[in-house]
Amino acid sequence: MSHNNTAHINGLVAISPIAVFLLFYLAVSLIVGDFYKMPIAVALMVASAWAVIIMRGTPLSKRVEIFSRDAGSSNVMYMIWIFLLAGAFASLAKEIGAVEATVNLALKYLPAEMIIPGLFFAACFISLSIGTSVGTVVALAPLTVELAQSESGSIPFFVATVLSGAFFGDNLSFISDTTIAATRTQGCKMNDKFKANLWIALPAAIATLVLYIFIGARVSHAELINDTNPWLIIPYIVIIATALMGINVTVVLSLGIVTAITMGLLSGFKILDLFGFMEAGIDSVGNLVIITLLAAGMLGLIKAAGGINYILSLLTARINGQRGAQASIAMLVSLVNMCTANNTVAIITVGSLSKSISQRFGIDPRKSASLLDTCSCIVQSLIPYGAQTLLATALAGISPVAPWPYMYYSWMLIGMVVLSILFKFPRHLNKRP
Repeated sequence: MSHNNTAHINGLVAISPIAVFLLFYLAVSLIVGDFYKMPIAVALMVASAWAVIIMRGTPLSKRVEIFSRDAGSSNVMYMIWIFLLAGAFASLAKEIGAVEATVNLALKYLPAEMIIPGLFFAACFISLSIGTSVGTVVALAPLTVELAQSESGSIPFFVATVLSGAFFGDNLSFISDTTIAATRTQGCKMNDKFKANLWIALPAAIATLVLYIFIGARVSHAELINDTNPWLIIPYIVIIATALMGINVTVVLSLGIVTAITMGLLSGFKILDLFGFMEAGIDSVGNLVIITLLAAGMLGLIKAAGGINYILSLLTARINGQRGAQASIAMLVSLVNMCTANNTVAIITVGSLSKSISQRFGIDPRKSASLLDTCSCIVQSLIPYGAQTLLATALAGISPVAPWPYMYYSWMLIGMVVLSILFKFPRHLNKRP
């Protein structure tokens, strides 16, 4: 057997844990007809065990050491620390009524013709503030359905409006899981990635907003007024302001938590109840923490076995220049996201590989982080089995595929990604800092 054939077989074996993970997850999901019946953590655990088994020629203790070392790396631990803080803040802010206050401030006084663009803007602002598209859907979906019914409008269209805004903020937010994963895996600052992302996401969002304004000109609605304390929006203002200043994200989240606790106490909540809300938020990210550890450990074994170098050679064999390299990063994270239905997991899975590609072809880490986050959010917004779509359509009582034709923002965002690759913008990112 030739050296090339041997290297090819060894490379296939080295990357087989990824195939085991995807095939195991997809096969079970397709058999039961539900992409959320098969826990991703279990699929990753099986794939991780397979990664340990196939690494021959190395003592078992050494294989476990490699897995544990990469799972417990400083980058992974820092990411998990941020996840915990973000979960605590999001739950705390929601329970004290900050989400409802934000919704009402954004929508309460809007004229009839602005209700549709207002929904989109509210979803953008809330998701940008709280860093989660799922949380935004939970906050806005019930109100959205009520609005659509009162206007005799299309419920799938109204739901798609909220989903679009939710993914705008999820893509850009400083405390979003996807932002955290993309920036940590690529080694860039969150505010720098935010600025790079604006060149792609903002034009698509503005175009979508203009479209909604034209559509909304034909809408009339009954007034919906809920009494809330407008001062409860302050924790979100603190989060956005301090993050835009470039302050360390752990400090940003800590300040947000302190502010939310203060507003909660002023609103009559007991301190132990507020701590309970924080605990619930921390518990809510427990599965994400486990997924992060398993994915990082598995990829560490794949890298040690030569799998990363093998995939790099395959993906870059016919790449000519930065355009091809950027397209390969975009396609890689998109394909994995389609298989996992989880944009954060997709970014974590391909993050180290994307960084290697960007380093080899001189792609600025801010651009690679932007591509990872944006493309994963695009796919997550369009697949009918994504958590956000399933939740929104379940609350609305419609089919998961019903909003798909109305996801105008996602379609425009695809166009902006393609243009950003073809014409290499933002221009200032064409040279590494």
